[in-house]
Amino acid sequence: MFLSLAAFLQDWEKEEESTQRMLDALTDDSLNQAVTAQDRTLGRIAWHLVTTIPEMMARTGLILESIDEDAPVPDTAQEISNSYREVSNIIATAVRAQWNDQTLLEKRDMYGESWVIGDTLKDLIDHQIHHRGQLTVLMRQAGLKVPGIYGPAKEDWAQFGMEPPQV
Repeated sequence: MFLSLAAFLQDWEKEEESTQRMLDALTDDSLNQAVTAQDRTLGRIAWHLVTTIPEMMARTGLILESIDEDAPVPDTAQEISNSYREVSNIIATAVRAQWNDQTLLEKRDMYGESWVIGDTLKDLIDHQIHHRGQLTVLMRQAGLKVPGIYGPAKEDWAQFGMEPPQV
């Protein structure tokens, strides 16, 4: 749980940059990659990351002018990436302008439950981390290079003068 805006904004900036790097690595051809026909595509999951931010934050009472949660998945990777960049900046600006540390202790109705706003912000970040894991698999299947996030990707080991771990 976040108890200060500064702590949230510090984590948000780091995790937002990681998500942005993944979205920037997508290509238009990769957006239709799925594990099976019954699963979400790479584009759908990437767009879900974009639309969840304003959807979830609206439930906290944070006022954002942003993308509608029901907006269709864009046709281009660039539009998804640009939209994420925009909505990420919007949330950081809105949090700074509308909330203070005490706000993080308030409770709001979230999906039929009562959540503390500081917990909701942690869940928002965890949600992104969860879906980045899914993106990683689909990006590999689509033949894309996956950016290293919490450590080097297999293609990055050479930069350290090392062999990648054995498969």
